[in-house]
This record gives sequence, C-alpha cells and structure tokens, in this order.
Amino acid sequence: MSGIVGTIVEAWDELRIHRLRVLLALIGVAVAVTAITGVTAAVQMMNQAFKESADRQSGRSVTVDLYAWPTGAGGATASTEQQYAAEFDRIIERYGITYASRMTGSQLPFRFPSGTAMVNAQVVDPDYGVITRFRTTQGRWFTDADVQRFAPVAVVNEAFLATLGATDVSSHPTLLAGRDTQVRTEVIGVYKNSWPDEPPSAYLLYDHTTRWGLLDTAMGVQAPSFKVWVPPDLAKQLQPLLRRDLAAALPGTRVDASETFSGQNVLDGATRWVVLGIGGFSLLLGGLGLVNIALVTVRFRIREIGIRRSFGATSGRVFFGVLMESVVATVVAGVVGVVIAVAVIKNIPIEKVFGGRIEDVPPFPIAAAVTGMVCATAVGALAGLIPAIVAVRVKVIDAIRY
Repeated sequence: MSGIVGTIVEAWDELRIHRLRVLLALIGVAVAVTAITGVTAAVQMMNQAFKESADRQSGRSVTVDLYAWPTGAGGATASTEQQYAAEFDRIIERYGITYASRMTGSQLPFRFPSGTAMVNAQVVDPDYGVITRFRTTQGRWFTDADVQRFAPVAVVNEAFLATLGATDVSSHPTLLAGRDTQVRTEVIGVYKNSWPDEPPSAYLLYDHTTRWGLLDTAMGVQAPSFKVWVPPDLAKQLQPLLRRDLAAALPGTRVDASETFSGQNVLDGATRWVVLGIGGFSLLLGGLGLVNIALVTVRFRIREIGIRRSFGATSGRVFFGVLMESVVATVVAGVVGVVIAVAVIKNIPIEKVFGGRIEDVPPFPIAAAVTGMVCATAVGALAGLIPAIVAVRVKVIDAIRY
C-alpha cells in the first residue's frame, strides 16, 4: 500500500515539475468531462421541464380520466350530482387513491364593475392543482381548508382580474357570482392567460358550486368527469376496475376511461448519444495530446530512468510510475471538470432558460459525474501506456550513457 501511495506522490511531483507541458492536454480533458457531466445534467432538467409542461396539460403520469354521462338505458333516470359525488368518493376510498378530482364546467355569470358577463368556469376539487401541477402567478391555488369556507373562492386568469379592475389579489378583491342566487366570491389566485386575447375564465370548487347552486343547468352544465392520479405500475389494473365500479353504481350511465402518460424522457435518446460522442471525441484529443507530451517527457528522463534501474528499480515500478503520471493528471482534470459542471448547472437561470420554474428539480446526476471521472481515468491510463512501455524498454547502460 505504501508503494502505491509513494508512486502516486511521485507522479504528482513529476506533474508539478512538467506542469506547463501537460496543461494544454489537461484542459482538453477537463472540458470534455465538463461537457459530458454538465450536458447530461442539463438534459435531465430539460426532460423534467417537458414532463411538467405535459403534466399541466393533461395530468401527471399516470392520470386516469373517467367520463360519465346518462344514457337512459332501461328506463333509468339520470343520476344526481350528489349520487355522482357519493359513488366517486366510495371508489376513491375503496382503492386508497390519494389524489382525485371531480370536474365539470359551465358558463357562470359574474357581476363586474362594467356589468354582468358570462365567464367560462371550470369546477374542480383542490387535488386538481396537484394532479395538473397548476401554477399561479399571484396568490395561490385551492386547499382542503377552502372547502369549508363560508363564501366561495375563485382562481381566475389575468383577463378576469383586469376586467375586475384589480392589479393583484393582496387586497382580496370580491364580486358577485351566480344567476338566481348571487354569492359574493373572493379571488384568491391568478394564472396566466392561455393566449393573448383570452376572455375571462375562472376555476371554482365543486363543493362551493353545489352548496350555493351557482351552476345553472339551463346554461348547459357538462356531465361530470373524474381525474384520478394512480401509480404507473397499477394503471393498467385500476383503469377497468374504476370504470366497472362507477358504471355499476350508476345505472343507466355510460363510463369511459383514458390514461395519460407524460413521463417519457423525450431527450434521452439521440441527444444523449450526441453529447457522449462529442465528449468522447474531446477526451480522445486530450488523451492524444497527453501521449505526445508524455513521450517527450520520457525522452528527457531517460538518464533518470537508467539511474533508477541501476539502483534496483524494477521494470514494474518504472512502468507503474510513468503510467500513474498520466492517470493522476487526468483524474485531477476530471475533478476540475466535474466541479465546473456542478457550478454551471447550479447557477442556470431556470426561469429564463425553460420559460418558468421547475417544481421538482432533478438532483445533480451523480452517475454522469462518475462516468466522466471513469472516462478521464481510462484516457489517462491509455495515454500513459505507450510512454510506460517505452520507459521499461530503456537499457540501463544506454540510459546512463545518454
């Protein structure tokens, strides 16, 4: 063990002596390791950004959407909202599902300062925000505590807030909502418009709309649907069970189900291979430069090697000593490259690069850093192999005469 440590220390001393010769080659190795490690981490962040964007469109992976509507088959009467809600709650409890939301929608009248206007209202449960990673620009999304409030609350878009004549929700703006029974509703959150000229729209809680009768069936209330977030490995098994149980509990109702998979790594294929190819090519160039420098260094150290051999240094000790010089050099370059990659990734302006924040920022890819270090060490070993063989073949008498 002491021999190995002594060889490493000796190799480090030789690198310090010849540091100007190996500096340029090590810069190439460090840049290559930085590229492999940093770009791999950036690809993971881009994958997460795309995944979260897909989640906001249709729900996390795997989200099962259940659509139910009355068919009147067999003379059955249409189920009431209370029946839909009760059976849905039983199913959620039966299968131990953590996040689920009822969904419906309609045109709902709101009394703005400029007059009453019909607004497209989506009616959901608080879990809808978790399932779809709903993002607000001001205020907040609904919580379970909001369900028990004594007045409705709403999360509205920017156009709604502008029509209301408010600039933010810190002043707790309110307005009347509903047709026959008007209820004062507080705006607690704001989200971005989907397009520049989007009209006012809002989200309300399902329990609030049923409690105060805000939705008017004459205005075309949609049939309820249900969004359920289930584990990916159980999605195939749960989907038919959810559809079967809900249809059996609601006679004369047709139930369809669909799944949403949004967890695919869209940048893991060709992009990763391109990055690894570029990094590998950079490592190869750095290794070739290190080979040339090591050969020149051995050429100038022939007399030193001959003297060591004359004092009893074995061929293995000479071989290992020359080899370790390249290995130690590339390991140091690899560490520098990983440190640079970590510094760059940790300081990426996520808001500007990805157009918004990432909720679940992936951890720095330790596997990428380890891969970069292994590649750097392997290149150092290959780069030091030829000079080490040349050093071993030096004859003692010729080396001393040299």
